[in-house]
Amino acid sequence: MEIINVTLENYQKEISKSEKPVLLDFYADWCMPCKVVAEELKLAAEEYDKVKFCKMDAEACADIAMIYGIISVPVLVLIKDGKEIARKLGGCEKQDIIDFCEANI
Repeated sequence: MEIINVTLENYQKEISKSEKPVLLDFYADWCMPCKVVAEELKLAAEEYDKVKFCKMDAEACADIAMIYGIISVPVLVLIKDGKEIARKLGGCEKQDIIDFCEANI
């Protein structure tokens, strides 16, 4: 499954109005742990289809990051019916990502 890059322009469509729960990865280009999480997220997306995988540059979309209270990256936010239901801070591996989703959806 592809990981969708979310911006201010497509936020409503991809996140707020998604029929499927969304796992939103807040990241920054300069952040090394974010790059590791991005690779693990790709692996998780290849085998897990119960959520829509999305990513958002926390600096480019600072207004939305502020709404979610993002003060550091990486952060994975699980969203269902347009509302946050769980979050995971810091680095993680593919199985951690899948287990996090399974435990919360």
